[in-house]
Amino acid sequence: MSVEHHEPEVSRLLAPLEAADPLTLERLHNSLAVCAEQSHALDIAYRTIDSPLGTLLLAASQRGVLRVAFSREGHDAVLQHLADHISPRILLAPARLDTAARELDEYFNQRRKAFDVPLDFSLSKGFRLNVLEHLPAIPYGRTESYTKVAEAAGNPRAVRAVGTACATNPLPLLLPCHRVVRSDGTYGGYLGGTEAKRFLLSLEGAA
Repeated sequence: MSVEHHEPEVSRLLAPLEAADPLTLERLHNSLAVCAEQSHALDIAYRTIDSPLGTLLLAASQRGVLRVAFSREGHDAVLQHLADHISPRILLAPARLDTAARELDEYFNQRRKAFDVPLDFSLSKGFRLNVLEHLPAIPYGRTESYTKVAEAAGNPRAVRAVGTACATNPLPLLLPCHRVVRSDGTYGGYLGGTEAKRFLLSLEGAA
């Protein structure tokens, strides 16, 4: 059958959805998300949350939170990267991330100092993974130098690599790379921007 024959049929099928009110579309989407979750067809669920640092994108596999992204990274670009490198079976499905959203809200309101949600480290490997696994050991309200983190991660000379690991941390906030600073006490770079790093350290009383 030609493309010309398909197009009217597709338009006819989609017409009821186009005419549906937003509440109906939301219910249909939620039903789809539930079905995908229950049938284990949903590899990556995502949602957004409001925060003092702007809108954050949260994404999780069935193993745990996979990505936390700031608006300045471009949420669409982040989702495309996840689809390309992890799985194209990705859907807006907030329920899987309810606990992560709640814990982040508690953190920003100074009611939480450590996170308990399971994490998925699929986006990191090698020395960068060693660095990320060390970050939760840096206490709330404290900082460590890039040099000290390099030592803790098993390669005292890899100071620049620590900087790269922090700059590409797929799980900022949950893995507190904002607590890593230069040896002279200056902030150094941060995926969310210098102002975001200053805010987080001030929030924790470390600035």
